[in-house]
Amino acid sequence: MKQRAPLTLAAVAAALAALTAVASLTAPAAAPADAKKTAGTRMPVEQSVLACPAPSSSDIAETTYTSLTPGTAGGKGSARLSAKDGKTVLEPKEPGKPVGATASGAEAPALTGVASGNLAPGWTAQQTTKVAAGQARGLLGVGCTAPGTDFWFPGVSTAKGRQDYIHLTNPDDTVAEVDIKLYGPDGLLKDKPGTPDRVIQVDPHSTARVLLSPLVPDTQVADVTAHVTTGSGRVGASAQISEDGVGADWLPASTDPAGSLVLPGIPADATSVRLVAYAPGDDDAELNLRLAGPGGAITPAGNEQLHVKAGMTASVDLKDVTRGETGSLLLTPADAKKPVPVVAAVRVVRGSGAKQELGFLPATSPVGARATVADNRTDDKATALALTAVGADARVRVTASPGTEGGQAAVRELTVKAGTTQALSPAPAPTGGKGAYALTIETLSGGPVHASRTLTLPQDGIPMFTVQPFSDDRSTVAVPKPSQDLGVLF
Repeated sequence: MKQRAPLTLAAVAAALAALTAVASLTAPAAAPADAKKTAGTRMPVEQSVLACPAPSSSDIAETTYTSLTPGTAGGKGSARLSAKDGKTVLEPKEPGKPVGATASGAEAPALTGVASGNLAPGWTAQQTTKVAAGQARGLLGVGCTAPGTDFWFPGVSTAKGRQDYIHLTNPDDTVAEVDIKLYGPDGLLKDKPGTPDRVIQVDPHSTARVLLSPLVPDTQVADVTAHVTTGSGRVGASAQISEDGVGADWLPASTDPAGSLVLPGIPADATSVRLVAYAPGDDDAELNLRLAGPGGAITPAGNEQLHVKAGMTASVDLKDVTRGETGSLLLTPADAKKPVPVVAAVRVVRGSGAKQELGFLPATSPVGARATVADNRTDDKATALALTAVGADARVRVTASPGTEGGQAAVRELTVKAGTTQALSPAPAPTGGKGAYALTIETLSGGPVHASRTLTLPQDGIPMFTVQPFSDDRSTVAVPKPSQDLGVLF
């Protein structure tokens, strides 16, 4: 086998400059157990980029923005999220202290921004929109996303009564070209014969809002997986869904295709849970389904397995699977020796009849070293936290930041038993906190932890809610020793 020669110091310096240029593209996933032997030192990223979609098309929408960089004060940096016209909406000044803003109506714009220096590592922003009535009625929450080139959205639809949009937000100075492909139970949904491929162009620092149903005219499919890729440039991508008579919310992208998946924090009072999965490779996937609750993991009666054909979307109605206890779905290969990568999400309904509300939860990556979700509320039981340990017990630290209008941070450490979901309702909150605040989770020891936050703000008897997953903020990058081959980092 041909060996690679170690890179020179000059090459290392050049590579590191690229590594730290944009946190969203450079920070690696969870490090292997022998990372200290191979990766040298982990250093904070020097720049982070976020993209936020336009919140709503409703004139009665009320949107709250919250932004935070976790950590402690020290050093210098800057961060701001701005609209295309240059107006700055959020501008954190110090790590550990959140900032907030509000906007009303349908004119609230998409936002893009950059954080640098001591405000870059772990920079996060959240937007929460409440629409009291109308077709888009509901509580819609979404985290501003790091830009990328490849996203999966299992759980969208082109069926009658659904209005599903993909929002594509371009944070850069050049046009991004985007393709959206839709896959149903029988595979790729095709346009009319002879119709050329659609290339969606997203202008710099702006959002394109793409309704899915016209992409496949005369084709109504209840459960669809959308695959969003860029031919040039990069975008932040989120799916916004409204369903007649049921509500509206955002669907974040699923974690990358994997043989085993965790969907953490399905609310205890869910009246309907529908799982949607897709296998993007050439092999069918046979998945075992388990629900991890406070006392351990059980197999849902009558839904022990799900067969997902290659290139096709599969779904299963799990009904009220949580039965009064917050739980997390665990998807694992039926044959551990033959894992087949899949993506997945669940559609969750709370309430009944005219008082229903829906939300979505995708499969998530582990919390990793640290993860943050902003815009939590101190109202009684408005914010609930769910933590699921996989493989081994895990020790975690949960930090509630001060509120945007005051208060002191609060810290709690706890152990989550393997194969269980620990629900904290209400979630930890700042002492004397006023305004929105952020929750940060750090893995201290043990196995991987998956987590989500449910925010509930009832309206006229409707349990309006939204669920946001926690994902590793990738706030550090591996810096090799001067004589080390950079190839070990990739």
